[in-house]
Amino acid sequence: QVQLVESGGGLVQAGGSLRLSCAGSGRTFSPYAMGWFRQVPGKEREFVAHINSLENTYYADSVKGRFSISRDYDKKTVYLEMNSLKPEDTAVYYCAVPLGSSFRDPDAYGYWGQGTQVTVSS
Repeated sequence: QVQLVESGGGLVQAGGSLRLSCAGSGRTFSPYAMGWFRQVPGKEREFVAHINSLENTYYADSVKGRFSISRDYDKKTVYLEMNSLKPEDTAVYYCAVPLGSSFRDPDAYGYWGQGTQVTVSS
């Protein structure tokens, strides 16, 4: 009953910026708590950012100071602003809805989007 659609990915040069969007739909969906993850082939899904109902935000050490998560309740959309991008940020980025409190654990999330590719060139 919940569908998430990511958008905004693309090819950027190192040092550039990109804003990802995740639009949710469903009769009962509300982005009171959302997470962003990323994954590269052959590796596990990696926690990137999380926002809860109190607007507290949490980030992976690798993106602190560069990425920012936010949301718009009316638009049922969560965003990920990415600045000072590095080649190691290259991955497929996914948004997700948590079902538990362990927001850094992908197994605690119950709904996932299809992902959007972010490629950062040197």
